[in-house]
Amino acid sequence: MKFNSLYLLSLSFVIFATGCFRNSSTTETKIREQENSLFSKSTFELNTVEDLYQFLTYTESAYPLVSAHRGGPSAGYPENAIETFSRLANKMPAIIECDIRLSKDSILVLMHDETLERTTTGKGRVNKLNLTDLKELKLKDPEGKVTSYRIPTLEEALIWGRGKVIFTLDAKNDIPYQLLSDVITKTDAQSYSVVITYSSKQAKALYRINPDLMISASIKSVDDLTRLAAQGIPDNRIIAFIGIQQPKEELVTTLHQHGIKTILGTLGNLDRQAEQRGYQTYAEYIEKGADVLSTDRPFEAHKALDYYIRKRNITSPYIRH
Repeated sequence: MKFNSLYLLSLSFVIFATGCFRNSSTTETKIREQENSLFSKSTFELNTVEDLYQFLTYTESAYPLVSAHRGGPSAGYPENAIETFSRLANKMPAIIECDIRLSKDSILVLMHDETLERTTTGKGRVNKLNLTDLKELKLKDPEGKVTSYRIPTLEEALIWGRGKVIFTLDAKNDIPYQLLSDVITKTDAQSYSVVITYSSKQAKALYRINPDLMISASIKSVDDLTRLAAQGIPDNRIIAFIGIQQPKEELVTTLHQHGIKTILGTLGNLDRQAEQRGYQTYAEYIEKGADVLSTDRPFEAHKALDYYIRKRNITSPYIRH
């Protein structure tokens, strides 16, 4: 078995640290962070934006995917944290849905809320602090426990994510699309980034700024698709978010006829339904026309989809096995 130099260097660090500081919980945490960041496996073969278009175009043998809402937080792992993303990426081919806000000094950071109290050790509004001050804060997990993890910038997340995940980026309403596009372009992340929009107006504005970006568009009726088409946005730039309840068959059929994959938001009632009825319920959502499941229970959803994929021998040239 051959090992590359980065792996050997990282392994030496872990062995050294473990041997010298066996009783240090701080060092153990740092080792876990290092393992998370360095050893996340490469999963996706998405080298160009055309690869992304092809992968997210619907076919009858389309590869179903899990999208982790806010990155898949759980005990010990905060939302919108690279370490949380890494934990998920080590287990499955994942789409990471994450949230973006603007710091006082106009740096894009990952954060859902306008304010810091719920998810960090800080106080006040995100946009009232410079990045340097934001980086001093620690993130809290879903139970409110303080972790050692810090607020990442969008640039840091995109650089980390190459080959590991696909991002769906939820830019909050004070984020200029030009700035968002600039960071995606700077990090050469167009081949694994999708930008979330909530209206045809937003989709049009984003498309005008960067016509190469893949767009997650809210499409809950055939009329919504018609409005998007009227904006001149090609079908192969769109993946459709179809809502948080089972869509009408007519809508799914129309979208698939256009080659547009669907994202079903199972967060909320459909996640609870799957929890009550069993994880295999997630496969039933796929059978009924969902191509991506946006969920707060990514590991349970993946368990069902992994079985579904293996049973049907579904493969993709864009996913490493």
